[in-house]
Amino acid sequence: MKRLLTSCFGLGRLPVAPGTWGSLPPTIIFGLMWHFGTSSISISIVMAALALAGSVVCVRFAPAVIAATGKTDPREVVADELAGQAVTFLVSPFLAISAVSSRDVWITAVLGFFLFRLFDIAKPWPICKLEKLPEGWGVLADDLMAGVFAAIVLQIVIRLWLGG
Repeated sequence: MKRLLTSCFGLGRLPVAPGTWGSLPPTIIFGLMWHFGTSSISISIVMAALALAGSVVCVRFAPAVIAATGKTDPREVVADELAGQAVTFLVSPFLAISAVSSRDVWITAVLGFFLFRLFDIAKPWPICKLEKLPEGWGVLADDLMAGVFAAIVLQIVIRLWLGG
């Protein structure tokens, strides 16, 4: 059960780019909710719930997967990507320009996805330092910080692109 949860019900066991697959659910949920006119507060609550759920699963159950695989950050654990990607979109509905087209919503969702993946893979300072935390915390913390970095850059782009 621990491996099922940390792999986001098997997404982390896909053979190619499991972290990318683990980042997709929050992106799709965010895009669909915003596309269909869900309130900003509801979108943020759902993103916060995904971030919290991914974080709890990662901290609580990743140590068992680490012990089973012998790896400090097993590829199959993608609950951290789920949490980090949700952080990317956590405040976007509030900070974004209110009147956006469906096209703008999906461009924002895709851009947020790619920005998170970029920061998660590249791990610039101080993201790389967080990997050294023990067990599940090290697996999780770098992804949460990558989500924060991606959220900041996403908001800058939204302001320049949609606000101009």
